[in-house]
Amino acid sequence: QLQASGGGLVQPGGSLRLSCAVSGRTFSAYDTAWFRQAPGKEREFVISLPWRGDRAVYSHSVKGRFTISRNQAKDMVHLQMNSLKPEDTAVYYCATKTNSGDVAKISNYEYWGHGTLVTVSS
Repeated sequence: QLQASGGGLVQPGGSLRLSCAVSGRTFSAYDTAWFRQAPGKEREFVISLPWRGDRAVYSHSVKGRFTISRNQAKDMVHLQMNSLKPEDTAVYYCATKTNSGDVAKISNYEYWGHGTLVTVSS
């Protein structure tokens, strides 16, 4: 099970930190990722991190602004979002997968959280 939190309203240029509590079969997880879905758009890949590694994968739109980190002792994954833009407004979802498939492919992820809304607006 996954539980995302930390969303809210932030001004352009601001920062926000999302958290994802991962419970259950973390020992078999390959990757944990964040996806987002803006109003009227399809869900898209944002960033991922291997559960037992440190090589993050970023989407082009967030590279240099977003970072992902993991606290294995607490089974938590965090998404630090800096220099936020209005186009970052979306519902953000955390997800995990137990296979070695493409980290950016939605269908590879078996477990999803409910999402947390991030609104970037002045």
